[in-house]
Amino acid sequence: MSESRTAAAPPDDDLGAEPAVAAERAPWWERFVTGSSTWIGLILIGLILAFSVLEFESFVSASNARNIATDAAVLLVLATGMTFVIVTAGIDLSDGAVLVFSGVVSVKAMNAVGGDNWGTILAGLVVALAAGTAWGTLNGLLIAKARIPPLIVTLGTLGMSLGAALLITGGVDERDVPFKLVTTIGSGRVFGQVPYLVIIAVAVALVFGVVLAATRFGRYTYAVGSNEEAARRAGIPVDRHLIKVYALAGMLSGLAGFLSAARFATTTIGGHDTDNLQAIAAVVIGGTSLFGGIGTMLGTVFGVFIPAVLQNGFVIVGVQPFWQQVAVGAVLIGAVYLDQLRRRSQHRR
Repeated sequence: MSESRTAAAPPDDDLGAEPAVAAERAPWWERFVTGSSTWIGLILIGLILAFSVLEFESFVSASNARNIATDAAVLLVLATGMTFVIVTAGIDLSDGAVLVFSGVVSVKAMNAVGGDNWGTILAGLVVALAAGTAWGTLNGLLIAKARIPPLIVTLGTLGMSLGAALLITGGVDERDVPFKLVTTIGSGRVFGQVPYLVIIAVAVALVFGVVLAATRFGRYTYAVGSNEEAARRAGIPVDRHLIKVYALAGMLSGLAGFLSAARFATTTIGGHDTDNLQAIAAVVIGGTSLFGGIGTMLGTVFGVFIPAVLQNGFVIVGVQPFWQQVAVGAVLIGAVYLDQLRRRSQHRR
């Protein structure tokens, strides 16, 4: 992403960027739900209606809805952190590898503590969050202080974190995941209907969606992504904020690693090669601009569920699932093209 987004110095209270100013003036609930999330939500609804018409009995059922939501849960946690990063006009290619590393050290920690109880599970969660936060903080420090482009930094930490996970395990998945973790958070349901995984993922997206839309941290995130130099001149501690944003993304990658271990009862080291690209695609499809300063968490939720619905629907109607990749790629290109059109129209005003 662009390393420097400088512009002529505006008044301090302007932040030098129209998207940031517009976001500042709009009510927080409007920032939470508006933008490109409207049309991308309509696309999601259209897909659901189309598959419902084609295969009503198979597609429209509580069990199938649970399957779709469960498939999307871990990716939603990753994409939540990625939303903050991309709103700052950054990128994080390391989140899938950090997920793997965090899952590995979490399971190792739970095995070291021993037992099959909530104390052991809590210890594993703390280790996963700490590991993810550490990698995210390293990303932020190198980007903010060393001035290395985010693409290069996170590509480097991708290799480092994944390599570290392979060194720790010898390339063999850890399978001694506490049974209680697997049967509750991994596969358990509230009232026998809603999976715990889905509840956790939705709660994460909701909490951090409000943080992005309604808090100073969120306003600073939009301001840095809209115009970094103007944000500095307005008194925003840009370097410190970028470190916090990448640390947050790392922490959520750690949480995703913990949830993945709970769901699959193993660390699935080789199963997350494309998680980073899927998270980026979901955020961009959801309307967050790769150029920074624009995006909503609701749009990211829609962007996560579009591929999940496509994959599930294609399987049910008997279409080769490979077409899902074609469809998601087309939607991704379309989303970026619409973002470009929106930016050009703003510059002409």
